[in-house]
Amino acid sequence: MNKTDRLLAILLELQQRKVMRAEDLASLFETSVRTIYRDIQALSEAGVPVIGAPGQGYSLMEGYFLPPIMFTAEEAVALLIGTDFVEQRFDAEYGERARASRKKIESILPDRVRADAARVRKTMRLLAPGSKAASGEEKDYVELVRRAILEERKLEFHYVKNMPDSKGNRKSFRSAAPYGLVFLQGSWTLVAWCDLRQGIRHFRLSRMKDLTILEERFELPPDFHLENYRPRDDRNLLVRILARHGIADRVKEAGNYYIETLEECEEGLLVSFRVRRPEEILHWVLGWGSDVVVLEPQSFRDRIRDEAEKMFKRY
Repeated sequence: MNKTDRLLAILLELQQRKVMRAEDLASLFETSVRTIYRDIQALSEAGVPVIGAPGQGYSLMEGYFLPPIMFTAEEAVALLIGTDFVEQRFDAEYGERARASRKKIESILPDRVRADAARVRKTMRLLAPGSKAASGEEKDYVELVRRAILEERKLEFHYVKNMPDSKGNRKSFRSAAPYGLVFLQGSWTLVAWCDLRQGIRHFRLSRMKDLTILEERFELPPDFHLENYRPRDDRNLLVRILARHGIADRVKEAGNYYIETLEECEEGLLVSFRVRRPEEILHWVLGWGSDVVVLEPQSFRDRIRDEAEKMFKRY
């Protein structure tokens, strides 16, 4: 590694690791400690604010960032599409930060890379769901939940849940300690400790009403890490349907969260679902009309027939 490459590498290490000793840098880059001393001096003379603390190591002055001047067009596109996503799906504050970040990234790109990135972005489009909740109320709730998570304060809200076995929806009042936000199946979901259920539960922001941040504080359990969290899978019921050949491609493209397997056969497309209750896919199956047939379980076949008879009577 030549000196120029090593200087850049040292700078990147200091940005990522915050504090590093000269001995550790020398071991990392397979050089002498004396050479690291000279490299640090060269960075300082070049205007990089390197701080040396006896017995601790070197660090960069807080707030200093190396301008990303070496982006390829593909890397720039990835970052710019990321700002598009944040602007569409996050709250107003982060949307404004995304727009500002986009301008900064574009301003430091070389002309050729900026032109290539613009050309590639014109061929791609990030589509957000067109629902009112996703563009309005849900975004507002993202901001509230995000603030509550950072401040470790509990939330209070009414939660509306569709109950297929009962008449209409069921509305319940909840207080919860917010642990994290997950973007799943086109909508935001809150992972939280529910005081009512005394356990971790998942709440779609689109189903929340009257969301309020409370003064009451909570402590995140030391053994909880959102990146490692996996909810218990209690989907134990197998449902199988047969879709005719004419709609097989559309069924694949439409997708469904509960689909487990897709298998081509002579009669069409065999689709297997793993659900808690058949009602979770009732309307999805009915939406395909006579082009699909429920194979099992028998109870779900009966339910589909009952719904079809009710529809027939309406006409």
